[in-house]
Amino acid sequence: MPNDPLYIGIDLGTSGCRASAIDDRGQPQGETSVALPAAKHNGRYCEQDPILWWQAVGDCLEQLLTQIPANKVAAIAINGTSATLLLTDADGKPLGPALMYNDSRASEQATRIAAIAPAGTAAQGPSSTLAKLLWLQDEGLTEQAQHALHQADWVAARLSDRYGVSDTNNALKLGFDTQDNKWPDWLNALSIPRRLLPEVVPPGTPLAPLSPDNARRFGLSMDTLVVAGTTDSTAAFLATGASRPGEAVTSLGSTLVLKVITERPVFDARYGIYSQPLVINGQQRWLVGGASNSGGAVLRQFFNDRQMRELTPRLRPERRLCLEYYPLPAPGERFPVNDSQLAPCMTPRPHDDTRFFQALLEGISRIEKRGYDLLAELGAPYPVTVRSTGGGAGNPAWTAIRRSLLGVPMLTAKHSDAAVGTALLARRGAHQNNRGTP
Repeated sequence: MPNDPLYIGIDLGTSGCRASAIDDRGQPQGETSVALPAAKHNGRYCEQDPILWWQAVGDCLEQLLTQIPANKVAAIAINGTSATLLLTDADGKPLGPALMYNDSRASEQATRIAAIAPAGTAAQGPSSTLAKLLWLQDEGLTEQAQHALHQADWVAARLSDRYGVSDTNNALKLGFDTQDNKWPDWLNALSIPRRLLPEVVPPGTPLAPLSPDNARRFGLSMDTLVVAGTTDSTAAFLATGASRPGEAVTSLGSTLVLKVITERPVFDARYGIYSQPLVINGQQRWLVGGASNSGGAVLRQFFNDRQMRELTPRLRPERRLCLEYYPLPAPGERFPVNDSQLAPCMTPRPHDDTRFFQALLEGISRIEKRGYDLLAELGAPYPVTVRSTGGGAGNPAWTAIRRSLLGVPMLTAKHSDAAVGTALLARRGAHQNNRGTP
């Protein structure tokens, strides 16, 4: 309808920023993207200047608003990489570079956390947001800080001028207890200043109107609402259309990530399994998942995209090979096998590249099956359907291999863009605001 309001979702990824606009029926009305400079790596350190995020968000919004009427935009939400952290002063000015999601310098701090934290918390490991915050504190870098914020938190705050708020999905790896809905008492043993910890709200919660300066800059209404977002992987899940317990989504990107909707949370730190609270169709649900080191990164060690496209029509998914591969890019696995020394198994290699390619795909598919079996053993439902995202989702032969192993219908994702999932949260927040729900 021409007078329908529009909702914008912004997806901040590792290499770029994407923005999508949807209407009230959830149909995309515009999209754009801009590249981000690579984060700076130095051993276990990985940092990025948060101003680069703000510049990319601004460029994306300006480009998107050439495709849609600015006066129809009712709400904006943002997703960002999980466990990316920065410190700011009271006015939101960054006090240094952001520690990126894969920064793993905080090994000593992770050991301290493991000694006192419950086994089920998602704040375990040197890459957790909590370990990063402890490292910053040990370096004396929190003394002048007022806020510890995730990537999505800070961008939403820049848009609205409301700082010190996060969402439950991002706050998980900072130690937030999603079952009791509070910052747990065990954090006191780490002497973290409570002023740094954000207020935590569910994804899709209305935060504040767009700041006057940003409304003028982008030509948007001052009534445009900024809505609490989520993590990038959760946003991608929402975009697929999965909505009922037992519906699952497999991400076939550089790594293999499995997620399934459950009615009750499931946690197991041994495998990096934790549960994100998620309101779907007005009901409290949980998103349970795990991530394997296997995936597309292994395939690209042997084949480029062109070669994989040429090999795919030659695959024989109905004729399963007898090669029991466990494809990994390097030694080490956490899910569905917890073994930091697990060696890749990709031998013997057939002389025929087609057979080798199929054996790799079958190996990754067996890991997917083993992962969903493990989630079911721990209390999650075995999938009733599986949707797929990522580059591998478009390979029909691989889909046939996976369907045979999983034994469930393989559905096409409604959308595969995390920005669309975030736009759906913006729509939820606007509707909630219009109802006057606190």
